[in-house]
Parts: sequence; structure tokens; C-alpha cells
Amino acid sequence: MLGTLLATLGLAVSLQGCSVAETFSNSDPAAKQKSFYEFLKWRVTKEPAPPRIAIERSDQWQQLQANASNYAVWIGHATYLINNGDVTVLTDPIFSKRASPVSWAGPERLIAPAIPLASLPAIDVVVISHNHYDHLDIPSLQALAAANPALQVLVPQGDRELLARAGIANVTEFRWWQTTRINDTEFTFTPVQHWSSRGLTDRNRSWWGGWYMHHPQLDLYHAGDTGYSQDFIATRERLGAPDFAFIPIGAYSPRWFMQNQHINPEEALQVALDLGVTKAFGMHWGTFILTDEPVREPKAELNRLTQAQQMEDFFTAPVPGEILPLLRKLP
Repeated sequence: MLGTLLATLGLAVSLQGCSVAETFSNSDPAAKQKSFYEFLKWRVTKEPAPPRIAIERSDQWQQLQANASNYAVWIGHATYLINNGDVTVLTDPIFSKRASPVSWAGPERLIAPAIPLASLPAIDVVVISHNHYDHLDIPSLQALAAANPALQVLVPQGDRELLARAGIANVTEFRWWQTTRINDTEFTFTPVQHWSSRGLTDRNRSWWGGWYMHHPQLDLYHAGDTGYSQDFIATRERLGAPDFAFIPIGAYSPRWFMQNQHINPEEALQVALDLGVTKAFGMHWGTFILTDEPVREPKAELNRLTQAQQMEDFFTAPVPGEILPLLRKLP
């Protein structure tokens, strides 16, 4: 149970005395995992859990027409509904009540998904950034596959068997920089700084990353879950600057423990600048209490930073359920 707790919380902890071979690693070898002792130190010295304060939601998504295109809706956590004018994509879909391997324990949602699973439009593609329970939720994937028989699921190298055991078909694995084309959209799996595990014995046995979605009329990027690194500069240099990016802004405190694996709002802003993106949207906050910062702090801190630099329109933290137009600016 300890291993599943660690994986559910998304904590890069190496269990001392456990001889588990690491299959994958970060591009920066200095991004070390924390020890089990450091995990216990955090749990013993951590501040009381933040109050369970729900964030604002919107029903604007209900205005979407059946033929709507070029939009995004933040459903919660790292889950975005995205249409780029060619395909409809869900990122890291989690519609379950808890981010956990069990239904009776683990982080519980503060807000329901902004769009109920049964109210989603037809989904062409699901992209998964890594296998932590708050990003790869098997019950959600099973329901999506049942509702969308032609659904294609793109996962990191090492995770296909997990989905196959759950009866989910049309799954393709990717290593960093591998690409596939679906309709007229190219999906490329890109490096980020994180880790993977769903238990005690599978530490880093699958990869982690972001997803770059290239279409002739629109380039999008979903960063998954990440610490700050030079990977985003490498992504821009290799694939170009995206028009829009979806970047995590929460689950970052305390910094001494979380810095290698979760960016804070200041680092998220730098990621957007590194990518050269036209506009960025926040995620990975306000849905589950995973770390020590107050629930509403990530958005408040992002707003403070962007206002101080007169960049309010460059990087925003949208309200779940709000319709976000995705239209490339003409040169």
C-alpha cells in the first residue's frame, strides 16, 4: 500500500534497499529522486493539509455546437478537451472521484469534472503523459474506449501492457521524439523532467513526457507533469514554437522536495517563454490536494507574476468549463 500511496501522490521517492532497475531517466542526470527518508521528513514536518476549498467552475462548455472546432476546455487537473480543427483530443483524462488505485482512499476531487464524461463529444485521440494515477486513470480510459470504438490512445513506452490488461485496444507506445500522424495532425512525444510508477516494483519502468500536436493550421503542446529543465528549449528548437501550450502550475510545495518534479507558477511562466508559445493556459491545480500550497495559490501567484510583467494575456489560468478559442494569429 505504501508504494501505491507514493505513486498516487506523485512523489519521486526511491525506496532504500529496493533493487529495482530504472528503465528510463531524465535528460538531466542531476534531477535526482528523493530518498524514502526525505519523503518521511516531508510527511512528518509538512504543514496541515490546506482547507478543501473548491475553485470556480463554468457551464460555458454547454454552448459548444456539434460542429464546433478550434477550442479547448479545461475539465480539471491535467485533463483538457481540445479540438484543433482536425481531431478531438483528451489529455490525461481522469473523471474518477479519486486519483488512486482504490475507490476508498487517496486524493479526492475538490470539484467534479467540468464536463461529465457522458457529455463529451466524440473523441478521436487520448494522449497520456505518464502513468501516475492522477494522469493515467484506467476506469476513465475504459469508459472512453467503450463510448468511442475507434479511439486511439497514445502512451509512453512501457504503459501499453497496463492498458491491454484493462481491455483497452488501439494503444500505441512512444519514446521521446517519436511521432505518429492521425488525420492531418502529427503527435510527437517530447521530453520533460519527471518520473513514473504505480507501485513499489515498477519505478521508472515506463517513460514520461509532453505531447506536441502539429497541424498545418495550428500547433499545440501539453506539458503533462514536469519539473523545470532545458527540455522545453530543446522542444522549441526541434519542433518549433507552438501557438498554444497547456502547462502545469500547481503541486509544487515544499520546494525542497517538489522542485525536481513539479514546476511552480514562476517556472511555468519560464516554460512558456522557453517554448516561444503565443499563449499558455494553466492546469494541474485546484482539482486534487497533492502537496502543501493552498488550493487557490497557484492561480493567484500566476496572476501576480503576469500582472507585474504586463503579460496578463500571455499566460492565464482558465476556469474549468470555460471555452478557450484556439485560433492562430495571422502574421
